[in-house]
Amino acid sequence: MTTSDWPLWEVFVRSRRGLSHTHAGSLHAPDAQMALRNARDLYTRRNEGVSIWVVPSTAITASSPDEKDPFFEPSADKPYRHPTFYEVPEGVKNL
Repeated sequence: MTTSDWPLWEVFVRSRRGLSHTHAGSLHAPDAQMALRNARDLYTRRNEGVSIWVVPSTAITASSPDEKDPFFEPSADKPYRHPTFYEVPEGVKNL
């Protein structure tokens, strides 16, 4: 297997405890351990991260931005999912 045949990995970095992982970029590596090491060297050189996830790009399934309207349309007819549907009772200080 040559370098050009290595699978593509997506890298997610969490910058501090309590925050979510965010997509940092992509890289090619022969396996998960090498992808993790390369991600550390490439995306956290200045100690920006406390946790790294690497995921094979082939394992990610995403919706298409072109299908935004039909894909997300079913949630538009469910107003009870929005907090504006409910009335806040008097006396509730924090919600």
